[in-house]
Amino acid sequence: MEWNDLRVFLAVAREGSLGAAARKLGQSQPTLGRRLRALESATGHSLFQRTPKGFVLTHEGGAVLASAQRMEQEALTIERTLAGAGQELDGFLRATSSEWFGTTVLAPVFAGFAQQHPGVTIELLTEGRLLSLTRREADLAFRIRPFDEPDVVSRRLLRTSYRVYAKRGLQRPRAGDGAGTDLIVMDTSFNGIPDDGWLPAMLPRAKIAFRSNSRDVQARMCALGCGLAVLPQSLGDRTPGIAPVDLGEAPPSRDTWMGYHRDLRKLKRLRALIDWVVAHLATPGA
Repeated sequence: MEWNDLRVFLAVAREGSLGAAARKLGQSQPTLGRRLRALESATGHSLFQRTPKGFVLTHEGGAVLASAQRMEQEALTIERTLAGAGQELDGFLRATSSEWFGTTVLAPVFAGFAQQHPGVTIELLTEGRLLSLTRREADLAFRIRPFDEPDVVSRRLLRTSYRVYAKRGLQRPRAGDGAGTDLIVMDTSFNGIPDDGWLPAMLPRAKIAFRSNSRDVQARMCALGCGLAVLPQSLGDRTPGIAPVDLGEAPPSRDTWMGYHRDLRKLKRLRALIDWVVAHLATPGA
């Protein structure tokens, strides 16, 4: 039984399909199918039930899962320990953040770092899914909420101010009313975040006309005249064709947190990048 086959097993168990697991591991779907069949042949059991909705663990697969997860943790610990011992100021680093934060905030900072340290290659992944620092899906992560993963070193990096924006020339609503006004808000999976609920509360008679989980999409729709949107000020101020709207008070601000796994705390290229980010972005006192 090979560890690489168990990695395939874990990916399929977590993703629920060969296609999603293949994308996760960067391999082809036929390759993963062959390796999964080889693992089932080696164990003498079917580990998954193939259903129209995806792959579901069998009783035997469930028994394998806990042991495979423990093996993964040990393998990842070895990988992180060896990676953390690297003292060269070159090599690869993967960072993750939301789309707007990566485009608007991190890209200029990373560009400056790349000029100073041309031997370090940074990969920035911007997606809604929270990548795992424990499984080394990323080396450095930026999030809008504190980290709750074990063994993650984190710090509050900066506080982001938000403002209400509308297309230039669009009629401004009156706070406490909002009749005839369209709103652009986050999709329903973000219900409860302070800045998203604030706008409908300020304009109770307004209509929600558009939802998106992407701040960049919201800013674009706002510029196209589709309604008012609460946007990070660093994004809104840089978006052509929109201007701030004063409703008498500002939307709630948000903190951004930065984190990495403690096993990588001595990795020289990661330390250099963290120090660079802090020097260029950290809010005083954060």
